[in-house]
Amino acid sequence: MRIDETAPPGEAALRPLSARSVVLSLLLGAHPPELPGRDLARAVEPFGVGGSTLRAALSRMTAAGDLLRTDTGYRLSERLLDRQRRQDDALHPRTRAWDGDWEMVVITATGRGPAERADLRTRLGALRLAELREGVWLRPANLRRPLPDDLAAVLQSFTTRPAQPARDLAAALWPLATWADTARVLLGRIAGVERPADGLTVFAAVVRHLLADPVLPPALLPADWPGTALRTAYADYLRELTEALRRT
Repeated sequence: MRIDETAPPGEAALRPLSARSVVLSLLLGAHPPELPGRDLARAVEPFGVGGSTLRAALSRMTAAGDLLRTDTGYRLSERLLDRQRRQDDALHPRTRAWDGDWEMVVITATGRGPAERADLRTRLGALRLAELREGVWLRPANLRRPLPDDLAAVLQSFTTRPAQPARDLAAALWPLATWADTARVLLGRIAGVERPADGLTVFAAVVRHLLADPVLPPALLPADWPGTALRTAYADYLRELTEALRRT
């Protein structure tokens, strides 16, 4: 759940943003995720991306299938639209009142190769499930989201109520203290941002961190959980970024 596996617990590893990262960050935050070429060129200038660098990045991104060329500019490909949906969900997770039930999935498929197993683990983690033991994943049943239909071929899902106290189980499944410590570090770095490029770098890390938030019911969270504060800061930044794009 850390931003970067090389970062010590509680620290936020900030990755320098390439021209590709700047373009993707801007388009992922735009609704609809499309910008005219001239507007995109003006939008990337405050982040230190010049015209020739942008043109090279756009060419590579189009060839790689990250972007689609339109009559007026560029928009995200379908693959990256799914990433935008996950990013939007990280900002506004769809939850429901929790009644004590837990969602559990058990992997039933056998004979899968390492790549297939790794892909399934990634998908289950993105669904905010945590692994209790090999092949058994669960979380509190407080999310309004179905499991993708294609997963029915490899797992079975159940509703359960573990005998273990819910707070103890949640603490065992997710490194909540580490997530909270890193969130507080990010909030501190947000407060210290002075340059646009620094802000984009920090909020790229914020997005990655929010994607790792288990979105647990409030009753299972430690006191002073910083998730809401981090989402609010991210929402404020997106609003400012959107307004800046409209002025280009």
